[in-house]
Amino acid sequence: MTILDQIIADKKFEVALKQKVVPRKQLEQSALFERETTSLAQAIKNGTGIIAEHKRRSPSKSIINNKLNVQEVAWGYEKAGASGMSVLTDGKYFGGSLDDLLIARASVEFPLLRKEFIVDEYQILEAKAHGADAILLIAASLTRKEIEGFSAFAKALHLDVLCEAHNKEELLKSIVPTVDMIGVNNRNLKTFEVSLETSKNLVKLIPDEFVKVSESGISSVDAIKELKPYGFEGFLIGECFMKTKNPRVASKEFIKELNE
Repeated sequence: MTILDQIIADKKFEVALKQKVVPRKQLEQSALFERETTSLAQAIKNGTGIIAEHKRRSPSKSIINNKLNVQEVAWGYEKAGASGMSVLTDGKYFGGSLDDLLIARASVEFPLLRKEFIVDEYQILEAKAHGADAILLIAASLTRKEIEGFSAFAKALHLDVLCEAHNKEELLKSIVPTVDMIGVNNRNLKTFEVSLETSKNLVKLIPDEFVKVSESGISSVDAIKELKPYGFEGFLIGECFMKTKNPRVASKEFIKELNE
């Protein structure tokens, strides 16, 4: 069993338990459920394309940064000029929570992506109820039918959908009309090896109607400049900012250099 298999198994168990405590109707009655969302896909097209991440730890890197306040990180990313923010909400493996998403939403106006291992429509309702503008679907853990169903459900809630793939098979099943952005994850979720060549090799398979996003392993402006000619508009950056003492300053300097 790979680490991804274990995460998905744990997530299904977790979601089943949560639904017993907080029913769907309760999520639908939350204060943020009727909030008008902001398109992450459009924000990427119209801005820097940077999706800056809040991530405390990961299975591959252990602790990245446990000392930062979510509010300050979110505010810093927005002020720096990021197009949006990715918020890890998995607790067991990444140290995140839905409270992180809620606090980020209370702090900023730019689009928020709930980065989670989606296995049930219930999690999409959670995302909407906690202020997300977009959700992530991971093709490695979903069938094409599930991608179609989850993305259509998200679009009905006015949430953008980013579907990520790591190989040709995953990418081809991600090409569905209700997906807005297709991401190429440069990290193999089974081995955690990272290579930007993955993005370069797969991007030609992504139709132009989708916003193309490169994810993982992007730690320099040079990497973005290397990927842009291939058609990438979005760049999800996680550890590069979070591993510093001050993500606000790190992201500001990064984006300033990118714009020069």
